[in-house]
Amino acid sequence: MIGERTVFIQQPFDEFLGFQYERTDDKSVRVVLPIKQLYINSFGVVHGGIISSLADVAMCNTVGVDENNRQKVVTVDLNVSFLKGAKGECLVAYAHAVKEGRNLTHADCLIYDEKDQLIAKAKGVFFNNS
Repeated sequence: MIGERTVFIQQPFDEFLGFQYERTDDKSVRVVLPIKQLYINSFGVVHGGIISSLADVAMCNTVGVDENNRQKVVTVDLNVSFLKGAKGECLVAYAHAVKEGRNLTHADCLIYDEKDQLIAKAKGVFFNNS
């Protein structure tokens, strides 16, 4: 099982955002997002959609890929709570698969800025489409 989890889902959207992935254990990942000026909203902080995408991608990567290195899950439910405006050079997401069932995986994610301040927390439910 851990072998299939060493490969990350690489999609054009993820590459556009600049995600950098690291597996921290069999069910957990760390994803770094370098902040670009493009991501800043009119309030001067990172747009919530960017933060939500970071959480979603991080949690999807806790599951791993199929035999053809394609995404195995799709998001069924995503909940993001924004705790602080995000500024700075990067955001870091720590995601963990909490429970993996036959068809559904539940995952949690915490997102920090480079000063280790908690910016957002998320949880999601993912359907295994393989």
